[in-house]
Amino acid sequence: MFRPLSIFVGLRYTAAKRGNHFISFISLVSMLGLMLGVAALIVVLSVMNGFDRELRQRILGMVPHATLAGYADQGLDDWSVLREQVLAQSGVAGAAPYVQAQGMLTSRGRVQGVLVNGIDPVLEPGVSIIAQHMQAGELNDLVAGEYGIVLGELLARFLGVEVGDKVTLVLPEASISVAGVIPRLKRFDVIGIFSVGAELDANLAYIHMTDAARIKRMPAERVDGLRLKFDDLFTAPQQAQQIARSQSRPLYVNDWTRTHGNLFQAIQMEKRMIGLLLLLIVFVAAFNIVSTLVMVVTDKRSDIAILRTMGATPSTILRIFMVQGIVIGLIGTALGVVLGVTLALTVTDLVAWIERMLGIEFLSADVYFISYLPSQLIWSDVGMITLAAFAISFVATLYPAWRASRTQPAEALRYE
Repeated sequence: MFRPLSIFVGLRYTAAKRGNHFISFISLVSMLGLMLGVAALIVVLSVMNGFDRELRQRILGMVPHATLAGYADQGLDDWSVLREQVLAQSGVAGAAPYVQAQGMLTSRGRVQGVLVNGIDPVLEPGVSIIAQHMQAGELNDLVAGEYGIVLGELLARFLGVEVGDKVTLVLPEASISVAGVIPRLKRFDVIGIFSVGAELDANLAYIHMTDAARIKRMPAERVDGLRLKFDDLFTAPQQAQQIARSQSRPLYVNDWTRTHGNLFQAIQMEKRMIGLLLLLIVFVAAFNIVSTLVMVVTDKRSDIAILRTMGATPSTILRIFMVQGIVIGLIGTALGVVLGVTLALTVTDLVAWIERMLGIEFLSADVYFISYLPSQLIWSDVGMITLAAFAISFVATLYPAWRASRTQPAEALRYE
């Protein structure tokens, strides 16, 4: 005889064509519900991971992972020496100087607040992705003394300027003359436009760091600080603090968790909440497994009684019906994983095809920072979803199987 007996009988009950079609239908529904729940979890979490990746690459590609600056706006005169020391540290991917100023850009009667970054166009690509997202012009067109400026695409559109036009930078400092208080103004030539598809396109501009030092009335060789890029952005706060402590002078440290950390925390919170909500679908499917096995136990009372009279122990009966529930859970989970992984890998192309077929745009570039539905499949998420779904379906088999093991043969066969 096939051993062990519980697996043999449990598989026979699962594969057999039962006369009660309603039980078969409920079993199929519970399996499909488990499959859809698992697939939905994988797809939605993959899309959330895709949005997280796009935000990380686009926003944190422009925003420094960390910065080192002098205290009390003293700046750094020997920034090149400090840069070499920083690059010698493990985990540091790049370092570049910057001079930062806040002001307003005006053109054709329009005014927009802006954060102006004075950069070295040669070193900046080591800490920023701006060079890869230039829509017009080149970053290397920034030349010291020529007062060129690179604008974000939304900022240029608002001001109504293109490459070759002029804009006026107004700094929040005033000069006192015989004519009264005169704000500090400087004309710049627009030599480039960039677009990263994020809010930074509307309030960020780049000029050469020498020009930035001049308009801030700083020595030409002085900078505000160094922008740092790390191999692992999540270690940036700790590594930046360690680098600052290793220096003989005090340095002010800032990192991305202070400037944009709340945005990524919100995404992680949404991912967890959506995951928990979609997990309810798996719980509903598990309740269906419970109802299926309860009806099977009721339907097979006479078979259970015969097995008991032939020497089957309560633990054997328990395992028989646990096998049946586990098989339903395994099949539903496996089909859900296959469907979910397939959709997660193709959802970007699938949504794009639907947009072309229907002539609509789900994510407008004018509203959202990306115009397509991103997806990133993380296998650890797939593993956790699979384990959770199987664990829930396993727990769902315990009560019906225990109820079957408590069946008394004499009582079950009394009216047969």
